[in-house]
Amino acid sequence: MRYFIHLAYNGTRFCGWQRQPHSPSIQENIESILTTLLGEEISVTGAGRTDSGVHASSYYAHFDTNTSFSPQDLRYKLNRILPNDIVIYDIFPVKDDLHARFSALSRTYTYTITQKKNPFALETEYYFPQPLDVALMNDACKLLLGTKDFTSFSKLHTDVTNNICTVTHAEWVSENSKLIFTISANRFLRNMVRSIVGTLLDIGQKKISISDFQKIIDAKDRQKAGKSIPACGLTLCKIEYAEF
Repeated sequence: MRYFIHLAYNGTRFCGWQRQPHSPSIQENIESILTTLLGEEISVTGAGRTDSGVHASSYYAHFDTNTSFSPQDLRYKLNRILPNDIVIYDIFPVKDDLHARFSALSRTYTYTITQKKNPFALETEYYFPQPLDVALMNDACKLLLGTKDFTSFSKLHTDVTNNICTVTHAEWVSENSKLIFTISANRFLRNMVRSIVGTLLDIGQKKISISDFQKIIDAKDRQKAGKSIPACGLTLCKIEYAEF
């Protein structure tokens, strides 16, 4: 039977969601504990890879098992054993063909910048004190909307077959001393959000123009775009499925 896990994590001390040979991952932690608790080898499939240091406030994964258990009891035990930077919100049965990654319709990320130094938010916000033209950055965001080739914002030499994504929302919002960028799409490439944000910051500082930004998109060349900014401010905050 297939079960979905709804969880969240602070990614600061992890190499990302995906299991890696010599670094701690979210996937490894959950798989190893589930294997012990259920008494059989459990493989957990996540909704997608998040990079080292990236957070998730709402993430889904699935696993299959022939063992009978109480989802509420298993959730309680997982939360008792897992490190404090991972929390399980829910475990629930789903149809056998529902896939955490391939059944997802869209994903939404936020990137949080603080322009006021805050030592208590070092793990979840990026301190960037330079003045920014937010209206100009939002004008540039309009160029991201639609179905496009986002090669210019993708990490090089990845294993994906194409770099086409459909972006449905991209916007900056000011909240006191914070700037929050929200972007939604059907899929994301490795480092895509962080390199988009880095390039938008160049626009906000008027280092490049709106027309330059369009040329960067059209170039399909990672070297043309801005730098990939730190992972600390990036959070996967929403994944949508047709079933729930």
